[in-house]
Amino acid sequence: MKRIIYSLFAGSVLISSCKKDELDPIPQTQLSDAVAFSTPARVLQQVNGMYAAVKTGAFYAGRYQNYQDIRGEEFINQTNNGVTNFQTWNFTVTPTTNEVQNFWSAAYAAINRANVVMEGIAGSPIDDALKANYIAEGKFLRALSYYSLLQLYAKPYTDGNGNNPGVPLRLKAETSSGSNNLARSSVAEIYDQILKDLNEAETAIPANYSSADLNTTRAHKNSVIALKTRVYLSMGRYADVITEGNKLVPNSAPYNAPSGVANGLNATIASVFASPYNSKESIFSFPYQPLDVPGTQNSLNSYYNPDPFGIGDYTLNETGQGIVASTEWGANDDRRKFNIVTNGKLYLRKWPNNAGTNPDWVPVIRYSEVMLNLAEGLARQAADVDARALALLNAVRQRSDATATITAASKQELIDKILLERRIELLGEGFRTSDVTRTGASFGAKSTISAVPPSNTIYIWPISNAEMVTNKEMAQNPGY
Repeated sequence: MKRIIYSLFAGSVLISSCKKDELDPIPQTQLSDAVAFSTPARVLQQVNGMYAAVKTGAFYAGRYQNYQDIRGEEFINQTNNGVTNFQTWNFTVTPTTNEVQNFWSAAYAAINRANVVMEGIAGSPIDDALKANYIAEGKFLRALSYYSLLQLYAKPYTDGNGNNPGVPLRLKAETSSGSNNLARSSVAEIYDQILKDLNEAETAIPANYSSADLNTTRAHKNSVIALKTRVYLSMGRYADVITEGNKLVPNSAPYNAPSGVANGLNATIASVFASPYNSKESIFSFPYQPLDVPGTQNSLNSYYNPDPFGIGDYTLNETGQGIVASTEWGANDDRRKFNIVTNGKLYLRKWPNNAGTNPDWVPVIRYSEVMLNLAEGLARQAADVDARALALLNAVRQRSDATATITAASKQELIDKILLERRIELLGEGFRTSDVTRTGASFGAKSTISAVPPSNTIYIWPISNAEMVTNKEMAQNPGY
């Protein structure tokens, strides 16, 4: 009899064989596969477990987003705390650095959790339509996890058309430690699998669910399409960004998805980050409650809120290349209201609740991001200044600053202004590294840290030492 064991072992969820003593009850963390997928209710528990594996403290509860953003120029570290990603901020990570190893393990644990559950669902007694639904959700989460790994451990697709080493592509449930050895697939091969998962998910996943909460916290058709716009943008496939973006964004205002969940641009930015967190703009988010906290020093609340609401490891960079110093960001812009001075320091308070008792939900995909993805795709494909791209850009800007009108005299100026708007609109939400690397830019200088060009070894992370030790076919990134 197999027992599904949800624990970490070299970044995997293991399945072991054993004979159950009739007098020894099965622990809640060890369930026979015959039990775990025996009823619709139990299958749904396993589906919820896939989401839980991605929203864990070391992954999407805040660590991933923080890694992405603090490598850029927007934040200044205040605590020099090695536990809260100081080495990521100052570009001194090594293969044995905790954030490098822990994130790798968490991402692969989430991937394997999805693989285990999808295989279990395939053999479960639920009806075929529900199987297809749940498996599509698993593919969405697996795609999100692989995309996240590529942003830190591999060169961008736009460098060499995806021909550089990616990460190991694990698509089967790991059932023993004997499956550790697997060479790296190329960046292109990983992106191909991500798109395969998302394209297959789009055809099988529901268009919507029965409540606003579920429409925010469970993947649906719009979630899948929205993630595809992000993936194609990272690949530089701008025509495909347009194709997918057109499914969600109409040609002119008001900007609301024409089908599925009624996703759209909220009237105010403040409402996006306020309870109940399930507004139409929140295409996909991870929920947290007082009894379901991300853990100590993991959450966005903790990183960016000052005491007593968090630790306040990172303040906004008010000088040099930091976006808050930009004159392009108007003083009357409502998004500046998230930037709060406490004890003489400027903190980003998009997530103002207490980190330890009532954390905010974590936004993963917002409608405004999709609008900016589409705007950039249109701008890059056009021969000159694209009018629709400019209109989308102004819709995002004017939602927060009705007095502002963005203009552009050339195609490149429009692209530059879209990239700048992303820095303002998506500040702190985990996009800066991806936007830097996909455009071939350098990480900007900050405080005492010099700029990091694409030619520098530390432009991407090393592979986790734990993976190097257990996977004999694994190759380290050059220079580490």
